[in-house]
Amino acid sequence: MTTPIASAAGYGTHAAALSEQYESLTFARVHRGVLHLFPTRPSDVLDIGAGSGRDAAALAQIGHRVVAVEPTAELRSEGQRRHAFLPIEWIDEHLPSLETLRRSQRRFDLILLTAVWMHLDETERSTAMGTIAALLRECGLVSMSLRHGPVPPGRRMFDVSAEETIELGARFGLRGIHQSAQDDAQGRPDIRWSFVVLQRTRT
Repeated sequence: MTTPIASAAGYGTHAAALSEQYESLTFARVHRGVLHLFPTRPSDVLDIGAGSGRDAAALAQIGHRVVAVEPTAELRSEGQRRHAFLPIEWIDEHLPSLETLRRSQRRFDLILLTAVWMHLDETERSTAMGTIAALLRECGLVSMSLRHGPVPPGRRMFDVSAEETIELGARFGLRGIHQSAQDDAQGRPDIRWSFVVLQRTRT
């Protein structure tokens, strides 16, 4: 029997509806404030908590080599079905450890965590930041969006600030290069988002 993942609670039951919700927004709209920082040449990209695969698909379509990590089987199946025509590598893994990826010694130029980080508690975030730093190439980027507002029933979320995230990243050799705030792309008045981009410093 598979052990439930606390940080992914509440997603499997509503996977189809959530996938429709995610896919109703474009990658460009969601990431409009940070797109200028993303690599333009074909690069190795890791999308952690890939959900329906919207972001992974958009990046694969412009030539990036994309690995999509999604621990919720139902969401992963939705993503594989919706974007079957694209060369996305799907992996059943979850933070904070990403053990299989760590053992593979793969490295990435861009790591995305879209609406993921606030699902982890303080201890998990510390472990996860070390994991992410180890998966980045020198000068590689991490782009995160942090949700602020009421927690939907059945899910686990923590209010994590951009400042706290940048400070934590610095402990693992990641430098904050961008911080911004955005209204909710779905128009929910009680939801706000922080965007943080970290860069691995040269060794």
